[in-house]
Amino acid sequence: MSAVPPPSRPLAIALAGLVSLAVAMGIGRFAFTPLLPMMLAERSVTLAGASLLASANYFGYLLGALACTFQPWIWRRLGASPAVNGPRLVRAGLVATALLTLGMALHVEPAWPVLRFLAGVASAVVFLYTSGWCLEQLARRGVPAMGALIYVGPGAGIVASGLAASALVAMEAPAAVGWATFAVLAAGLSASVWAVFDLRRGLAAPAVTGDGSSATTETQRIGPGYMAMLTVAYGLAGIGYIITATFLPVIARQALPGSPWLDLFWPLFGVGVMVGAIVASRLRAADLRLRLAACYAIQAAGVAASLVSPTLAGFAIGSLLLGLPFTAITFFGMQEVRRVRPRQATSYMGLLTAMYGVGQIAGPPLAAWLVAHSADAAQGFARSLWIACGMLVVGAGMYVVMARRP
Repeated sequence: MSAVPPPSRPLAIALAGLVSLAVAMGIGRFAFTPLLPMMLAERSVTLAGASLLASANYFGYLLGALACTFQPWIWRRLGASPAVNGPRLVRAGLVATALLTLGMALHVEPAWPVLRFLAGVASAVVFLYTSGWCLEQLARRGVPAMGALIYVGPGAGIVASGLAASALVAMEAPAAVGWATFAVLAAGLSASVWAVFDLRRGLAAPAVTGDGSSATTETQRIGPGYMAMLTVAYGLAGIGYIITATFLPVIARQALPGSPWLDLFWPLFGVGVMVGAIVASRLRAADLRLRLAACYAIQAAGVAASLVSPTLAGFAIGSLLLGLPFTAITFFGMQEVRRVRPRQATSYMGLLTAMYGVGQIAGPPLAAWLVAHSADAAQGFARSLWIACGMLVVGAGMYVVMARRP
């Protein structure tokens, strides 16, 4: 039997988690966004086809997240041990992300929805098992607060993929080169953290992300009505941000044709995600529901910014505001579940994740339908974004109502 490798330093574990999530989220999920204008310009995909590809990825992420969340129950039903080797699954997910991204460069259009669906599944697996294993390892080393560094990863991946896409656009490279470039980037980043996710480091069950705090006693008098309201409010964030997150470069090109700054709005969104993750980890005293209401209000302002002011400044401010609460909403939503349902946290976290995923899946087809039934694409996108903004405002109001309850 091989010996267990020496323990990694806490910083190495945190940075490995950061890089892993950068690959899973920044490339596996969101590399499609900065490459979409290139694919539309080449006519390799239509707007309706792009919506299908986006929804396929989000649907894969939804199913992957649910499978990871409920895997202990699945194993029990099968009469087997629920123990899972977290590092093994992280490695497998990282390899799958690189290969599936490379597959998009082969220009086999009928396979694209399947590739994007599987990339979504891989992203969920990497996200959940990276979170569970890294947070556990950091807690064992007495530095649980360092776990916040892991969640800078999605924003870092978005920034890296956005800047790479900008360079490719400047070189007038085809979209296939972009997909191949992202595949190489994913492989290189995965190789850089491969040794940290050592297969011999033991078994770890998946954990849903949060701030690492533990719940104490289950809140009394929290009935199914409150949980239903929390679930619906959380799901509204999925559709509230996804239309902008999917079509931001396309919308910006229509509003500011010929601007040299168009390809920087998406990386700016990633910067907002990074900053928001750090700020969220530093917040302490405040009602979680009021934090969520504030996050929704900030995202609503970000969605509305480009509608009210379709200028360079409007898109820049909107991108930043949209990104700032992106990770914080997940942090605070999962914390609220653990506060009110500590004994059933995993099940309810899965429920909230599912509802959020439903919103993500519904957003792109809604936008595509409105574009197809409007006078022009700009009007269709404007309508869909106002709907998304309204949903975020409704969600913020629901959290305020919940916070007023005892």
